[in-house]
Amino acid sequence: MGSGQFLGQCCAKPATPDTPHAPSVDLDFGHGFGLGLHCGPDLAALEATLRAHLTARLSVAGACDPAHDLLHLERVVASAKRICVAEGADPAVVIPAAWLHDYVVVTKDDPLRNQASKLAAQAARAYLLSIGYPPTTTANTHALDSTHDAKALLVAIAHAIEAHSFSANIAPQTLEAKVVQDADRLDGIGAIGIARCFACSGTMNRPFYSALDPFCDTREPDDGLFTVDHFYRKLFKTAATMQTAAGRAEAERRVEVMRGYLAELGAELGE
Repeated sequence: MGSGQFLGQCCAKPATPDTPHAPSVDLDFGHGFGLGLHCGPDLAALEATLRAHLTARLSVAGACDPAHDLLHLERVVASAKRICVAEGADPAVVIPAAWLHDYVVVTKDDPLRNQASKLAAQAARAYLLSIGYPPTTTANTHALDSTHDAKALLVAIAHAIEAHSFSANIAPQTLEAKVVQDADRLDGIGAIGIARCFACSGTMNRPFYSALDPFCDTREPDDGLFTVDHFYRKLFKTAATMQTAAGRAEAERRVEVMRGYLAELGAELGE
């Protein structure tokens, strides 16, 4: 596991059901994750379990940084659901992958950063199996339908988690992976993206901007030195990396929000 941290765990020791960083959550949803009305997994029950599980983790140790808390997960899930509907993707893959995409967190300055999503996919797959998702049968012994083969679902969920990360540089091979990647990237831009950017920079004690050239007019952006440089180095380019039409449209709108913010910042700085 190296220095990877499970969500809500701010130490290197891996979380297990027996450690305080992964408190057990025993919930009774009657029919568990059996087949829903349309012969797919009961995603409402699954979401309730995932939310409770992740909330319990975070309540013990807190988020490892302010940009990767429960609110981040909820925003990514909400965006993923909207894109999923717009693009016709499979929610039985998208929803669990969105909830668990940061199941293992590696800090941005850690040498294992590019392995975080792979570690998250492995841990998430093990956790889903431990809670009986995907179901193969229900109380009425009806098998999962042919479009929701349990093994295939787990493979698809793991791939969507692996491919969501910028640093992993894994190309999404399925529509569902594209949806989850877009949903996560949307949370890095727009008004919330601005907040997350400055919050992360604060944890690294990084200055807001260069006093000599705040907006990189005469120099190459260096987001290792200044927070605003991250807008030019990465955030403004996010829209071009979106994988779905719905995600791209929203990303373009959010980029304009960020440009408006920098215009206002420039006016306040007298630039």
